[in-house]
Amino acid sequence: MSKKTRSGDGCPETPATLYLRSHHIEFAGHLYEYEERGGTRVSSEKLGVEEHRVIKTLVMENEKAEPLIVLMHGDRKVSTKALARQIGCKSVSPCTPQSANRHTGFLVGGTSPFGTRKNMPVFVENSILSLDSIYINGGRRGFLVSLNPAVLTALLNARPVDCATDT
Repeated sequence: MSKKTRSGDGCPETPATLYLRSHHIEFAGHLYEYEERGGTRVSSEKLGVEEHRVIKTLVMENEKAEPLIVLMHGDRKVSTKALARQIGCKSVSPCTPQSANRHTGFLVGGTSPFGTRKNMPVFVENSILSLDSIYINGGRRGFLVSLNPAVLTALLNARPVDCATDT
């Protein structure tokens, strides 16, 4: 990913930020010190926001090895059984990091649903859509963007699902 920043706002220029800007989406960038395997717990602490509002971008695949993206609260897990049942698949499982990188063009820990290499179906935990704002990866490790969750359905055609379980 490019480490260039857009003049004036200090946001890294990534495929995700370029995608958001090209669609005239209002967002704010938030840089933090990335920690390997720190996940949403670390990013929420460093940015001083509830982990529930930090959204994970998870790359998964169905039984036919077709990729899909699931957007989930940072403090919740995905019930793959519930997800598969709701989207009409026999099974859903996480992709390997290498496969996720190949599908999205992003490194794990920096995966954004915006500006992915391949066009994939996107599923969003329904309760995310009722939040006033969310923090989601901006396409680079240590970089989140905050925006209105309505963007997920309007721009990505994300389909709401109910598949959250406690961590």
